[in-house]
Amino acid sequence: MAGWLELTAMRAPATVQDGGRPGQMHHGVPPGGAMVPELLAQANRAVGNRWDAAALECLGALELRARGAPLRLSVDGREPHALDEGEVLRVPASERASVSYLAVAGGVDVPVVLGGRGTLLVARLGGHEGRMLRPGDSLPVGDALSLAMPVEGPWEESGPIRLTLGPDTRHFDSLMAASLLGGTFTVSSASDRVGMRLQGPALAHGDEGARTSRPMVRGAIQVTLSGEPIVLGPDHPTTGGYPVIATVIRADWGRLGARRAGTSVEFQAVSPHEAREAWREHMQRFHAEP
Repeated sequence: MAGWLELTAMRAPATVQDGGRPGQMHHGVPPGGAMVPELLAQANRAVGNRWDAAALECLGALELRARGAPLRLSVDGREPHALDEGEVLRVPASERASVSYLAVAGGVDVPVVLGGRGTLLVARLGGHEGRMLRPGDSLPVGDALSLAMPVEGPWEESGPIRLTLGPDTRHFDSLMAASLLGGTFTVSSASDRVGMRLQGPALAHGDEGARTSRPMVRGAIQVTLSGEPIVLGPDHPTTGGYPVIATVIRADWGRLGARRAGTSVEFQAVSPHEAREAWREHMQRFHAEP
């Protein structure tokens, strides 16, 4: 262990998050992971960590102190800040996204639970005691790895969110698919890590919610009986029964997760081949190891 991060003040919720814990759906555990993986990767790369190391996912401003040793920190991949032992750092709220990521060289060294260190609030596991962070919490920091490999160039989060239609498009009138692709939606303030609720054209369908539950994935756009679309997030339920009109491609999870409440969202349909190519390029840029 190489010191501690002590939280001294917070103005909004924050949790420990990492690259997620895939492969646990059969245990009823969603994959989790960062709302905006690109910003997590940029923050970690800036301090020499693996892209998926545990960091703080912050919904607003906070203040912290280095304890036990000097620490190197980065917020969203910006120039690292050297924090002397006992020194306090004030981190402002993000000006560009719904969340920000504060990475420390060595990573936040909380215990690994079911293959990941991230907080899963719905199950009260992972992170720091399975809960939101509070002032006074002290988080252990691991030994620095010095894997210097910063992500090059700005990350573009604007523009339409790409999706593939289906698998339940047949349950919707053809006009509903046109409304999804041609309409403008607004991110609801009721959104969270489980799902992003979108306000806009109602996507009416003939399903009465009686279908058998089946496995769900992040990015699936479920439509409720009222016609409200909900895009499942990293902490999504492992099963669901509402029809899925489309699924956001993996390369655009972060671009959608970065949208603040009240901001607009438009969708663009792509083919499965285009979705795979987009993910291949995304992997090469953000997830490749040195």
